[in-house]
Amino acid sequence: MSRMTIETADLRLFRLFMTVVEAGGFTAAQGELNLSLSTISTHFAELEGRLGVRLCRRGRSGFKLTEEGQAVYDELRRVFDTLDRFGARVRGLRDRLTGTLSIGLVDNTLTDANFPLERVITRFADAAPEVNLAIATRPPNELLRDVVGGELHLAIASFPRIVPGLSYIDLYTETNLFYCGTGHPLFDRPDSMVDLDEVRRHRLVARSYWGARDIKIFAISAPHATVSDMEGAARLILSGRYLGYLPDHYAAPFVQAGRLRALLPRVLSYHSPFQIAVHSDRARTPVVDLFMTLTREEIASR
Repeated sequence: MSRMTIETADLRLFRLFMTVVEAGGFTAAQGELNLSLSTISTHFAELEGRLGVRLCRRGRSGFKLTEEGQAVYDELRRVFDTLDRFGARVRGLRDRLTGTLSIGLVDNTLTDANFPLERVITRFADAAPEVNLAIATRPPNELLRDVVGGELHLAIASFPRIVPGLSYIDLYTETNLFYCGTGHPLFDRPDSMVDLDEVRRHRLVARSYWGARDIKIFAISAPHATVSDMEGAARLILSGRYLGYLPDHYAAPFVQAGRLRALLPRVLSYHSPFQIAVHSDRARTPVVDLFMTLTREEIASR
């Protein structure tokens, strides 16, 4: 006995046969198959010819499978169940998120209620449990360099410049105020007795990556100290010998403790736009897209 070779056309006939059986007859299967009775009958006869057995009896008593037809149906049910499981498994392999996601951040955003990174990480870890996270904390200019160079998939910060080849997605703004620490001559002086001329006479802190743009308002030739991160700026200001900008959320505990105060907040304040920076030309992976989507969703829900 020759072996039957299964062709694509046979699979279509098998599907038609199973639909007819599960619908309870030719007439009942018409709607689901969107075929005429004569077409269904022709395909059914073609399948019987291919298999060499009679599959059903039709008559006044209705549609009824033969013993061979029932055996064929049972076997096909097992075959297609296996195929369905195979398809689901392949889709799972295709859609499974794996690998490493490298994220760059600036320091001291933990206290910023506008940036719920912990919630983003929770959702990301649940959605992509096989992805490893690598988080690097660096100044914004170094983050941009490493996104361009491919060391980081994305970075989140307030960036000092626009770099060609990168795309920027707006997230939120961070408020920065100008602070003075206890022991400084201006700490106990009312704002009504302080002006820019008075402030510029004291030691000022600037962030190295801003290129002194954060102290431009004071019209001085150079800052008296430069820092690459917020902690360095905070330590200088808390010394009582320097003045400088800090994010209001980061300074808040020190303000509450009586160790810092904001000077001239109506004049000496600015808002930093926080953004995601990603490479424009490099193909984004589903892992990167998932993290970006979750980040935008969490920030939008605040």
